[in-house]
Amino acid sequence: MTVFTRIEDFARALPRTGALAGLDLGTATIGVAVSDVLRGVATPLRTVRRTKFAADAAVLSALAADRGLAGIVLGLPVNMDGSEGPRAQATRAFARNLARVLPLPLAFWDERLSTVAAERALIEADTSRKRRAEVIDAVAAGYILQGALDRLAHLARGCA
Repeated sequence: MTVFTRIEDFARALPRTGALAGLDLGTATIGVAVSDVLRGVATPLRTVRRTKFAADAAVLSALAADRGLAGIVLGLPVNMDGSEGPRAQATRAFARNLARVLPLPLAFWDERLSTVAAERALIEADTSRKRRAEVIDAVAAGYILQGALDRLAHLARGCA
């Protein structure tokens, strides 16, 4: 399927309803969050330990089938100045490869500060250091997905 750089193009490729997944791609893990079918709320789901691309793609494909996903939002690690470094290029390569095996529209979402926001929320919730380490990537994926969901809702209301 197609990888979209612009969320507006992604929105046009999606069916009217259907859950989306948000992914926070790291070097060792992939944080996963999912939305409800009406795309109002993102919920952290799990953290996938990365191994090889084929195994990672199989886990994500199974999740897409189990949840009946309509699309995927992948956090893009853009530098604070807006430039893209090696991590962003690796994320783009992962997206191209995933699009070859998973027939769903995929969009990028700027993930700047998503992990910082997730960490802050977990600390405010008095989550233990050990538990924070276990869930931080999924919570960051939730922040990424929620940002995209909010933008999609804004676009659906006819706002620019």
